[in-house]
Amino acid sequence: MDFLLLFLVSLVANAFSAFAGGGAGLLQLPVLIFLGLPFGTALATHKVATVALGVGATVRHLREGSLDKPFTLYILATGLPGVALGAVGILSVPGRIAEVSLGILTLALAIYSLLRQDLGQTAQCRHRDRLGMVIGGAVLFLLGILNGSLTSGTWLFVTLWLVRWFGLDYKTAVAYVLVLVGMFWNGTGALTLGVLGDIRWDWLPALLAGSLLGGYLGAHLSITQGNRWIKRVFEVLTLTVGIKLIWG
Repeated sequence: MDFLLLFLVSLVANAFSAFAGGGAGLLQLPVLIFLGLPFGTALATHKVATVALGVGATVRHLREGSLDKPFTLYILATGLPGVALGAVGILSVPGRIAEVSLGILTLALAIYSLLRQDLGQTAQCRHRDRLGMVIGGAVLFLLGILNGSLTSGTWLFVTLWLVRWFGLDYKTAVAYVLVLVGMFWNGTGALTLGVLGDIRWDWLPALLAGSLLGGYLGAHLSITQGNRWIKRVFEVLTLTVGIKLIWG
């Protein structure tokens, strides 16, 4: 029953995450802790499992050919060092204050998106000059630190940053987040946490199967549905994640 629960939770969490550009940790990480894993082990196990989300989403999005190669490499180069730094730091830092702060910021994301009705509905290329790329990269580095250290909601920050700063529409931003953050950022975090901490390897088959299938399903929905639907699900997830982080 535990393995069936792990598969179902992973499937649902990662399908929603792949559709809206984040939020898998909202459901999956607390369940791992509820089933008896210490926080560090649960986080490392969750990171490894969500790499499969990136793989499943990548398989679907590569068929669309919607990712720009130079911009893809830029997101990887600016974010990956932050992910490794955050993963190293989280194992020695109490997380409650950081979680509450992240929850407040996540609620702010939801409110901002709700107030900006046209946000992310159409693509408008912005801040692609040198200064804009430097500022954008610096923020991606900071978001990488958050992604490596805390898991709930950090993908949503990257999604909104790509929409707000670089002018991507929600559908394109979600594609970048799922492929790059899901597979490469989380892969780096999982590797770092796996070396420094522990991973519950016998739970991974069920989690990986749910993540892979959920990632493909959610990515398919994000491609076939319009930006309006993605925006609404994004707002629901940011509100839920924010409340969950603040109230534990």
